[in-house]
Amino acid sequence: MNTTEKVKNLMEDIPDLKDNDTRLCSHIWFRELETMGVDVHKQPITDFLRLYAKSKLTLGPTIKRARAKLQEENPNLRGQKYNIRKGVAQDKWKQKLGYNV
Repeated sequence: MNTTEKVKNLMEDIPDLKDNDTRLCSHIWFRELETMGVDVHKQPITDFLRLYAKSKLTLGPTIKRARAKLQEENPNLRGQKYNIRKGVAQDKWKQKLGYNV
């Protein structure tokens, strides 16, 4: 499963993640570590840092970009913060200007 699919599935399963990149990254890393067979409750943080530094885990900026792109393309994946930041006003202006929203 690629990063975009992971992000989309998590945002659909846990709507609070739509507005919280930190929690979204944490959920993805937790699942990736479980898939690798790492017991996240017993491993030292240095193991996580080594894996992250070696790019064995999805990088935070990659997760954030995937979330932003998904929210741009799929209104149902937008959180409250997106609607406040971009939301309704911008969509109305695009419609008035003749863009397909």
